[in-house]
Amino acid sequence: MFSFTSLLALFSAAAVLAAPSELANVNRETSEAHLVRRTTITSSSTGTAGGYYYSLWEQDNTGVTMNIGSGQYNLSWTSASQDVVGGIGWMPGSAQTISYSGSFNPGGNSYLSVYGWTTNPLVEYYICDSFGTYNPSTGLTHMGTVTSDGASYDIYKTVRTNAPSINGTQTFNQFWSVRSSKRVGGTITTANHFNAWKSLGMAMGSFNYQILATEGYQSSGSSAITVSAGASAPPSSPTTTGSTPTTTAGGSTGAPASGTVPHWGQCGGQGWTGATTCAAPYTCQAANAYYSQCL
Repeated sequence: MFSFTSLLALFSAAAVLAAPSELANVNRETSEAHLVRRTTITSSSTGTAGGYYYSLWEQDNTGVTMNIGSGQYNLSWTSASQDVVGGIGWMPGSAQTISYSGSFNPGGNSYLSVYGWTTNPLVEYYICDSFGTYNPSTGLTHMGTVTSDGASYDIYKTVRTNAPSINGTQTFNQFWSVRSSKRVGGTITTANHFNAWKSLGMAMGSFNYQILATEGYQSSGSSAITVSAGASAPPSSPTTTGSTPTTTAGGSTGAPASGTVPHWGQCGGQGWTGATTCAAPYTCQAANAYYSQCL
C-alpha cells in the first residue's frame, strides 16, 4: 500500500524525468526552425532566400544541388547538368562594391564571377576572378584592360547568337573582365568595370539581376561562397587601355570640373574636384561619403 509520502515522491520523480524530454522537444523545434531558414534547390529557379536574390539555371535539371543560407551558398554540380550557373546577389543589380569569400573547387571548365544582365540593350556580363581548366576569354574579341582592386583585368566582348537569355532565345552582347591573376575572395568594384566598358564603346542598359556566381560547363565541382555589398572606402582608381586610354579616380571618364558627367561617372564625394552635374536623365547619387555616381 502506497503512503501519501510515497505518492508525492513518485509524482516528483515523474516531473523530473519529464523535463529532459520537454527540453529535447524545444531543442528539436529550435533546430528545425533554424533549418527552415536554409533553402535547398536542385533545378532551375529564381527567388529570394536568406535576404538575397538567388538564381540557379541548369541546361539539364539534374546533377546540381544549391544550398542557400543568409548571405551564403554552397553549390555542387556534375557534368549531368551540361551547363549550370548559380549564385546569390541582388535584383536589380547596381554599380556597387561587392565583397566575397569562400572556396571554389573547379573540376574542369568553370568560372567564379560577378554575373548579371542588363536590358535595353540586352547584355550578359561577367567580372571573372577565377576559372578552372578553360580560360573563358578564348576566342573572344580583346577590347582593352582595366586595373581595379589590385589587379589588371582583360576586357573582352562577343556576340551570342540565338542563345538562352533572361528574355528567352535572343542575340545579344556578352561582356567580360577576366582577372590576370586568379583569386577566390576579395572586393570587386563593379563601377570600375562598367565605366571601363562604357569608355570602350560597350554600352549597357538597365540592370536586371546581379549575383556572385559559380558556373560549370560539362564539368564537376563545388563552391562555398559568402557575399556582401557596400563600400566603406572610395572605389580604386582604375586605368583603362584600349580605344580610350585612361579613366580617372573613381572610374569616371575624365570629366572636367565644368560640364556634365555621363552615366556611371563619378559626380561627387569627399575630395572630388570634377564635375557634379549629371547628363540627363541621370542624377548624382551618393554611394558613401567618398563616392557619388550618376545613375
